[in-house]
Formats: sequence, C-alpha cells, structure tokens
Amino acid sequence: MSRNSHKPKDYSQEDEAIARFREDLKQRFPLPPSTPTKNKRGAGKTLGLLLLAIAAGAVWLDPAYRSQHIASQIGQRQALQLADGSEVLLDSDSEITISWHLRSRQVELNRGQALFQVSPMLYRPFLVEAGGAGVRVVGTRFNVNRYEQDVQVTVAEGKVAVRGRAADTVALLEADQQLRVQQGIPGQVTRVNAEDVSAWKDSRLVFESTPLAEVIGTLQRYHRQPITLIDPSIARLPVSGVFDSDHVERLLALLPGILPVSVATAADGAVLIKSRDTKK
Repeated sequence: MSRNSHKPKDYSQEDEAIARFREDLKQRFPLPPSTPTKNKRGAGKTLGLLLLAIAAGAVWLDPAYRSQHIASQIGQRQALQLADGSEVLLDSDSEITISWHLRSRQVELNRGQALFQVSPMLYRPFLVEAGGAGVRVVGTRFNVNRYEQDVQVTVAEGKVAVRGRAADTVALLEADQQLRVQQGIPGQVTRVNAEDVSAWKDSRLVFESTPLAEVIGTLQRYHRQPITLIDPSIARLPVSGVFDSDHVERLLALLPGILPVSVATAADGAVLIKSRDTKK
C-alpha cells in the first residue's frame, strides 16, 4: 500500500459532525433566561459555569456520525481508501466495521486479518478493537490477525499501543515487534519480520514453527470446505515454509510428507486431518 500524501484532505464531514454535535450540546445545556441588569454579575457566573459544562461534555463525549461495514469473500482481498487518507487491506474471508467519531477513528475487526496504513492525525487517534485486544495509533503501518478472541498485532512502521481487555496493562510496540493477546491477556513482545507476517497481501503464507492448529486456521480463510483437525494431540506440531495462498490444496497435500499426519477428504468435501498410524 502506498500513501497519498499530496491529496488534499476533505474535512467537510468532520465539520458537519461538529455542527450537529454543537446543536446537541445546546439542547443538553440550554442557556439561562435573561435577567435584569442588576443581576449581570450573577448571570456572568452562571454562563461561565455553563461554558465549563459544555467544554467538559465535548471532552468526554465522542459520538459516531458515520459507519460502514465491509466483508471480503473467500479468496478475495479488498483494498479500502478511507476519507482521512488511511488505507486498509482486508484479507480473505475477513470482516470489519469502520466508524467515524468526533474525536477518533475507530475500526472493529470482527473476524480475519487486516493490514492498516494509518494517516497521521494527532487530534483523532485511530483505534482498532479485535477480540480481546485494543490497538491505539496516531500514524503507522501494522497488521492485526484475529483467531476468534485471540489476536496477533505486528508493527511494520511507527509505534502502536496494545491493551488486553482482561488485563490492566498496555504494551508499546515498535517496528518488527509482535504481541499476542490470548483471552484478553497480552503475552510477551517478540521480534519478528513484519514483511513476512504481512506477506499474505502478495498471496504468500509464511510459517515459521507455527503450530498446526494455527496453520489450519489460516488456511481455512482461503478454503471453502471445512478443514478439521480430528486429533487434538497434533495441534502443536510445528510447520515451517512459504506457501501460495491461492493454492491451499497443495499445502494440504504436502502435510503428510512434512508431519506425521494423514489428510483425507470426506464425501461433502471437508478436509480431515489426523495423526498418522505408524503401525499400519
């Protein structure tokens, strides 16, 4: 993805939202009735308190004024250009909800994986919610990969802050660093090759001692029929290599040659993976 730094920014929607928000504040905090001249001092004090209340409301309230829902199909990658100049690349079989707020830009990764190139905007941070993790950035490039409630965040450029919903801690990630949040609890920050992690954008799946269960979860995004791990005892077998996401069936066919497993196809097309019986 490339930045479009020379494109003029259009803040018309933001101005419109602020105008609506201003009217809402007027309704929430109506001006006091006019008072006789002798009470000007008291009226000035009341007005001052009113302005403070309005300012406090503007600080804490962050209403959404527009949202959009996008989902990609199996085998499809979808590129999105956001109004603020940010770019999102959605992986196969993934889903996000984007909402524009008065004081922030927010995305919820409902499922799958996305690569973000965030346009810097100091007064409106970019927030991503995914499963048990929350990500906060100002301007950077990072990858978010969600497996149900577990989330993996990898930074390619800049810095991001990641929090776990089940833990009162925030981790700061820099380029080529990765953090896994499992069941809302952040793990240890590790160093990785961010380009390998985001290689899916070029139809390459890079695995490095990746547990078989996680590999299957990744492959399922590119395969229409279910891929089922029959034997839980082989879930943690490590898989390494670079594979073509456009031909998932080739990797499935290779698995018995690199791991002690057997791969079979059911009548309905489902792929069944189980431990290979060496006695037979």
